[in-house]
Amino acid sequence: MDDMLCDELLQEIFRKLPSTPPSSLSVSLVSKRWLNLYRSSKASLSLKFLPQNSMVISLSSLLSHYPSLSFLSLVLSDAADSTSSNNNSSTTAFFDNVLFVVASSCSNLHHLRFLAGPVSCLSLFSLSKSCSQLTSITASLSRPLFLNWVVSFPCLKELCLHVCSTDGVDDGDKQFGLSLNEELDVKFGLETLCVSGIQADDKGISWLWRNCKRLKKLQLRSCDSVGDGESFASFIWCVEGLEEVELRKCRSIIDRVLLRLAQNCASLISLLIYDGCSREGLLEFITTCRCNLQKLDLRLPLDLNNDHLLAIAMNLRGLLTLRLQSCCLVTGEGLHILGVALNPTLEELALINCDVVDREVGLLATLGQNLRMLRKLDLSYNEMLVDKELISMLVSCNHLTELKLRGCRKLTSMTMVTISKTCKGLQSIDIMNCPGIGAQAVEYFVLNCPQMKQIVVEESKVSDIARTWACHKFIEVTSGS
Repeated sequence: MDDMLCDELLQEIFRKLPSTPPSSLSVSLVSKRWLNLYRSSKASLSLKFLPQNSMVISLSSLLSHYPSLSFLSLVLSDAADSTSSNNNSSTTAFFDNVLFVVASSCSNLHHLRFLAGPVSCLSLFSLSKSCSQLTSITASLSRPLFLNWVVSFPCLKELCLHVCSTDGVDDGDKQFGLSLNEELDVKFGLETLCVSGIQADDKGISWLWRNCKRLKKLQLRSCDSVGDGESFASFIWCVEGLEEVELRKCRSIIDRVLLRLAQNCASLISLLIYDGCSREGLLEFITTCRCNLQKLDLRLPLDLNNDHLLAIAMNLRGLLTLRLQSCCLVTGEGLHILGVALNPTLEELALINCDVVDREVGLLATLGQNLRMLRKLDLSYNEMLVDKELISMLVSCNHLTELKLRGCRKLTSMTMVTISKTCKGLQSIDIMNCPGIGAQAVEYFVLNCPQMKQIVVEESKVSDIARTWACHKFIEVTSGS
């Protein structure tokens, strides 16, 4: 029986199997041949490990069984804190050895996510010689920053850097980094850049800003600065062609970044700001930006108010997506004006954990009447939202294809009945953590929603009948994350 299928056919079948432990375990128990073919067909692998010297040899042996890997993720195990060394330079040397193993074993890599620990320039240069096809790299670096190695990856399109707080670079690495002229201007094809942990004295980052002239997407996370004194001047070079910007926990620099975007970036279509912003800086950006912004995502509990909503209504009428999370200071009046202004264009609205939804009766009904073209609606974690308020909005939103109600603890089965009758085009719904919605309502919903493709709900609420019908109607039922 084991010899009835040729190797090539088995490998093609294995490539289509889900990357879940039950699938891999089932295959490995059939025979050694199946296990070897399954490993050789795998294009993606994610590993967690402890920083122990014996692991390096084990990793080398393991990777030799996966010759077709194009994606590799290496992160530390949750138990690593209790076993890792306190000597940062020796820790960096250990992770360099791990990276050398990857370089020697995975020549076909296109995507590498290496968040096990900080690595040196030397190990990254070595990686570039063996894995020249890499298009995406995620890595941790120690200070001081030397980023000239980026140009050694000719195919690199996406780069994510986590800057560590400690200095783990040895003298040899410093000498090698300084041997590359900091003023050398080059052009490389980097399109996505994510950087976290930049501080005001990080000098090497200005070189990166000056040479990232083809960036389309920029993410800054937990950054106190964009680098040393001359870095803001260099920062202008990378913003002109940006289309997407994400700023998370960057309160100390966000005003200056938004000012640069407003003055120099006419191509921006998506902006996300989480956990940190000044009211004046955000208001100035909204009123002065020259771009045709289409997506705005804000999680600003104490910084967003009605003045910002009125400015959006006046200046950002082309918005397709508006997402507000934990915005405590906005009122129904501001959202009403915004709904009227965005009536012709808005396709996606999220009001996540916004107490105005619970506080102001009739708000959702008004929004539904003004935003009849909505296709995606997210009202997750509004714990006091009741059936009547939600239904009053849904009866006007006949074009919805996606609805998220996760954590809306006051909703009952009545909501599910109404949704099945009014939202005939609905394809995806999330009702996790909604204790008022029971198994019988889920079963009724599965039977009566002709376009449904995905339901996110607790497994305990999916009856055998609901599961059978979901299978027949090709509906994916999942508990989500």
